[in-house]
Amino acid sequence: MAPPAHSDRPEDAPPTGDREPTADRGAEPDPPSGDDRRESTIDAARRTLRRVAETLRGSTLDIADYDPDAHGPLVAYDGPTGLEEVDRYWVDAPFSFVSIGYDREANEHRYHTVEPTLRDDEAVLLETLLEDVRDPLLYRDDEGTDIETLLRETIRDTLERYGAEIETATFYRLFYSIYRDFRGYGALDPIMHDPHVEDISCDGYDLPIFVYHDEYTDIETSVSFGQTDLDRFVVRLAQHSGRHISIGDPMVETTLPDGSRAELALGEEVTPRGSAFTIRKYADDPFTPIDLLEYGTFGVEQLAYLWLAIEHNKSLVFAGGTASGKTTSMNAISMFIPPRSKVVTIEDTRELQLSHDNWLSSLTRERIHEGTDVTMYDLLRSALRHRPEYIVVGEVRGEEAMTLFQAMNTGHTTYSTMHADSVQTAINRLENEPIDVPRSMVRSLDILSVQTLTRSDDQRVRRNKVLAEIEGVDQRTGELDYSTAYTWDSDTDSFQRSGSRVLSEIRDERGWSQTELLGELENRERFLEYLQANGIDDYRRFTALVNEYYSDPERVLETIDDRGSDDDGGSDDHRETDHRADRDRCDS
Repeated sequence: MAPPAHSDRPEDAPPTGDREPTADRGAEPDPPSGDDRRESTIDAARRTLRRVAETLRGSTLDIADYDPDAHGPLVAYDGPTGLEEVDRYWVDAPFSFVSIGYDREANEHRYHTVEPTLRDDEAVLLETLLEDVRDPLLYRDDEGTDIETLLRETIRDTLERYGAEIETATFYRLFYSIYRDFRGYGALDPIMHDPHVEDISCDGYDLPIFVYHDEYTDIETSVSFGQTDLDRFVVRLAQHSGRHISIGDPMVETTLPDGSRAELALGEEVTPRGSAFTIRKYADDPFTPIDLLEYGTFGVEQLAYLWLAIEHNKSLVFAGGTASGKTTSMNAISMFIPPRSKVVTIEDTRELQLSHDNWLSSLTRERIHEGTDVTMYDLLRSALRHRPEYIVVGEVRGEEAMTLFQAMNTGHTTYSTMHADSVQTAINRLENEPIDVPRSMVRSLDILSVQTLTRSDDQRVRRNKVLAEIEGVDQRTGELDYSTAYTWDSDTDSFQRSGSRVLSEIRDERGWSQTELLGELENRERFLEYLQANGIDDYRRFTALVNEYYSDPERVLETIDDRGSDDDGGSDDHRETDHRADRDRCDS
């Protein structure tokens, strides 16, 4: 649902930041300042509210545009009981917001979702409406009409039939409640709207749901489900993604309509504490290399190195543990692929997102009732017939790895991810069951990137531990040999450079001198630093500017110089990049 919102803030709304819990019932949260994304959300929301009102004009109901001063707040909130409120921000304004409380005694944060609370008379009306609205929405056939419009029309028609006269605030509370339960995610809806939440976990009946927040990491929420509600919710998640789950088939891995990945378990047979689910949210706007810089995952020189490697068709594998950000990094680095190149991506669940025109996206399919399975191995074999220049595979786990490395050996540039916490572990996994790629084929891999989820300055961070280059097979020992081009120093939270065979190969291939090679690296670093300094992290705009650089690098660099990019903090020393001043996307 497009989140309706307003720009006027009630005078009694508490400011964000460290403060004691508010006792002003009816106060709404102060929309965080300085966040362009949230501002655009509120603008879009205001337009949605206006459309709702316009739909109702001319009926027997007099529903005006929502105005908090005139109609009162939709959300009533007393603040987190017994906790110090440290943060508050809209997730679906003006309907729902999140309040972060801090328990000093337990030294932990709590995540509270706040939604409209219906009065007794509104709750009775909602029950009646749900009965009468459900069938028209299920069986009405209006091609080209979105569900929000259908819902507005149906609520309007039904209320007219009742002859009801309701307050404007009541209408919007009813609209939100019906939409949330009919098309949204019920009690989970505010969390699903929260851009700062990456993962959502439910471990059983009557247990609090936990989320992974990009600022507060793992945090307990105020949301929980009883047995009946949780069973129904898990079944509903499966149905909304076109899958079936039952006691006889109690485990499902699926992709939700918004692209989020979900692992579902029904009942107590396989999860004794009750039905369970884990949702890894899908980001509408994928990370770019600029985001990787901002979060300190990579240094600017590493990214310039990877950019050159990608342009010159070097194959990469991104390794790391769970939640280390390997797929995020692979997707971001893939934005360096030259424009017009034929790119094929292969995934189990949709995660990769590029802005290249010549991009073919493919997904595996598990047979449900009829038809055949379409595996990653099938898709990879098919991809080779499309004559791709770049093949990006979500993750290699089994037989598809052999085909992937065969593609490398036949000149296709390939990228993929795998689970491994070190270079040697990654090599061992590749060479042994169930992946089992011959050593002579593994040597065709050019670069192996290993990432980790670790702590720095008491904060959870993702860092690239090492960029290693596969050298070939050691003739004396028969083992696969590799060297490190860049390593992360955890003591200084900086990246150290070593020699690079890959860069030497690129230099020789292009006929550059060493000075020219270093100059090209420096130019790309300047370009990336300029984008970082100017906050250009939208993936479409980033890709467009990279394409401009490919087309006319001299003109792009002249533009950067003309705009005084050197005054924006670019460093002359690219051997060591300090990342202690990590930016937090959450400005609230």
